[in-house]
Amino acid sequence: MKHAPVYNLIGIGIGPFNLGLAALLHPVKDVSAVFFDQSEGFDWHPGLMLHSATLQTPFMGTDLVTMADPTSWFSFLNFLKQTGRLYPFFIRESYYMLRREYNLYCQWAIKQLPSCRFSHKVSRLAYKDGLYEVTVQNTRTGDVSTWYAEKLVLGTGTQPYTPSFVNREQLPGVIHTSAYIPNKADILEKGNLTIIGSGQSAAEIFYDLLPATANGLQLNWFTRADRFFPMEYSKLTLELTSPEYVDYFYEMPPERRRKILAAQNTLFKGINYDLINEIFDTMYEMSVGGKKLNVQLNTNSELTDIKPGTGADTYTLHFNHVQQQRRFSLDTKSVILATGYKYNEPAIISGIEERIRRTSDNLMDVHRNYTIDIQNSEIFVQNAELHTHGFVTPDLGMGAYRNSHIINAIAGREVYKIEERIAYQDFGVINVKETASNLAIH
Repeated sequence: MKHAPVYNLIGIGIGPFNLGLAALLHPVKDVSAVFFDQSEGFDWHPGLMLHSATLQTPFMGTDLVTMADPTSWFSFLNFLKQTGRLYPFFIRESYYMLRREYNLYCQWAIKQLPSCRFSHKVSRLAYKDGLYEVTVQNTRTGDVSTWYAEKLVLGTGTQPYTPSFVNREQLPGVIHTSAYIPNKADILEKGNLTIIGSGQSAAEIFYDLLPATANGLQLNWFTRADRFFPMEYSKLTLELTSPEYVDYFYEMPPERRRKILAAQNTLFKGINYDLINEIFDTMYEMSVGGKKLNVQLNTNSELTDIKPGTGADTYTLHFNHVQQQRRFSLDTKSVILATGYKYNEPAIISGIEERIRRTSDNLMDVHRNYTIDIQNSEIFVQNAELHTHGFVTPDLGMGAYRNSHIINAIAGREVYKIEERIAYQDFGVINVKETASNLAIH
């Protein structure tokens, strides 16, 4: 019986990070790789594909390859060149690509990457005779096949997070931001919406629906935070996305890491500064002449429960005012939870649990080189290391950097140059005595 071929790497999931890995591996002929995803095709956050929404990081960082290899065929600039849009993009004079165009760019790349297989669901993982056995089902034909690899990379991504007290089956009018576009018409028909959360997605939806308030839509926006805060984006602050800061954060004890992350919301959970201003300016323009807006904005409001309301198709939201410690409630007909995303371990890794390293609280113990296996060299993760590598984990701008680490480790050589120091600042304690000595000399 002929044995199935052995790949150097099998990737599970094809989101932006594993797609970037596939693109960077494409010219590396001595590394064989194949990537599987159960979806029918690539479609990045379709529920939030708003017409004018942009990514929040400049295109050089958010594309699949540029920060690892600016000469790559798979760069965003080459996509624009090949599709006849390079000059219009240049004239537009914006570093920030439209979310819709980013989606098209990724789909363009996939068409040229035979290593990416959609409609292929990985149903089982096992470790046998020094290889990882990957069972895959073709979701279109039902055929099941077995594949083998020396190494794995888990890129199954994060999932929409909703609070534990929300039972979506009993509350059909309560949706996550990821489902906004398909439900927009129903929201407008019901005429009363409350948005929970203060991040970019909440702001984008609020801004998108704001014109409809002139036609009677009641639009409410509540957040637990003490303000609708902008994402911090100053240049020295951006140095916290550097390799040095990842090193610094990684070396911290776990409890200290948790405290640091809890204090860094403005670095990755805030709203684009310009969008906040556009929201205010729009409300100002709509209120000219003293016109009352069908808008309610509240901060310091922590959602504690959602119950079916007394009226038809209504919900009662229960809040606690964080600063005043007073409870109050609000009736609404639709609810959008802008409660973010959370990494959930794929169930299939139970088949290789004996190969995975765990922390004392049973989280995956991610090594600095993005591996989780007992050998520190076989199972890599993408966007699963927030607790070990810090807030830059989900940032598209660090994808090429992480993928460079992964590729170099798999190839056993430097395929892509990895920057070790890019920041002007130091994050740890400097040698005070040596500094004092230098001052004395000079």
